[in-house]
Formats: sequence, C-alpha cells, structure tokens
Amino acid sequence: MKGQVVDLAMYNAGIRNPQGLAINPWSGALWLHEHGPRGGDEINIPEKGKNYGWPLATWGVNYSGLKVPEAKGEIVEGTAQPGYYWKDSPAISGMAFYASDVFAPWRHKLFIGALKDKEVIVMRVDGNTVTEEGRILGVRKQRIRAVRVAPDGDLDVVPAESGGQV
Repeated sequence: MKGQVVDLAMYNAGIRNPQGLAINPWSGALWLHEHGPRGGDEINIPEKGKNYGWPLATWGVNYSGLKVPEAKGEIVEGTAQPGYYWKDSPAISGMAFYASDVFAPWRHKLFIGALKDKEVIVMRVDGNTVTEEGRILGVRKQRIRAVRVAPDGDLDVVPAESGGQV
C-alpha cells in the first residue's frame, strides 16, 4: 500500500529458472526443480539462508557450450549442493509425488516431465533422498510439460504441444 513500510527479506539464493514445486507428502518438505543452462538441471529442498549456488556453482555450461562466466566450478565453498542433479539436461518440467494406493508400485515415487528427453522421469524417494531414477513413456516421443496425480489416483501427463497425446 502507498506509504506503507515493508521489511524485505531473502529466503534463499542461487536458484535458476524454477520449473516445478511439490510438497513431499512423507517429509512435508517443499521440493523445487530448476533448469540449469545447458546441463545442470537440479532438484533442491529450499531452506532459509542457504545459497544453492547459481551462478557461482553449476553442473552446466552456457548454451554456446562455453563455461558460465561467473562459475567457479561444480562445488563452491559456501554454496549448497543440489539434492539431485543431471549433468546432461533432460529439461525438467512439472513434478508430482505419488502418494495414492491405486497403483501400489508407484507409491513413494516422484514423477517429473522432461521436455528435451521427451519422457517422464520416475524417481524413487526415501525421506528427502532420491534413491533410484527410471524413465517411462519415451516411446511416445512427446515433450512433457506437466504431471499431476488426480484425485482418483490416475497420473495425468500433459504434453507441451497442443494436440499431443500421451
């Protein structure tokens, strides 16, 4: 409001191009994933006061293939390492934890769309740790924009292009 004084605070730093947020139903933690430049896509669990590194620490390079000018390396003192990262970017987009009992083998899995890799990434989760990664629906060759778990337990997968079918 006009004339009102507001205290500004920064929760954390070093986040680059967030693409998905989801609450881990087993730990209650907020998970965030973000695009790196060319490579270096990450999953982070944002915590107050942490610096997640961008642009000083990155697992990717510029789109030209050259090093990010500000980057000091993949591991930089004073910055937090990602909870999970891809050196070669799948261009992650959208994510959903599967907590339903409808498809029991999917329980404790995290589903993430992949725009570049044109598939759905399936990750087994134990607490706040990814313990396994797999891929599904790659034969469809569709850029995946979003995934969500419907109230009936179905996994909804949304392609990036109109008219796409999954």
